Amino acid sequence: MRGESSPRRLKREFGADLGFGGAIDLMHVLPNGTPTDVRAQVERRIRDLGTQGGYVPAAVHNLQHDVPVENIVVLYDAARTHTL
Repeated sequence: MRGESSPRRLKREFGADLGFGGAIDLMHVLPNGTPTDVRAQVERRIRDLGTQGGYVPAAVHNLQHDVPVENIVVLYDAARTHTL
């Protein structure tokens, strides 16, 4: 489907058979985004990948030294408090 985000498409096509983890941008959003940017991306990923379970919010890969601690805290706080 044209214009549909990849995470949403992956969930639709494979979500009944696979669980997903990660998907929070480690190149741009986590190191350079504001806490508001991080929270928005976490909530968007939970909506796209977490419907009916099967998603663990986390960084795409290992957290690096350039990610502000505040953004890491926001990532996990948003994941813990977001409801579908």
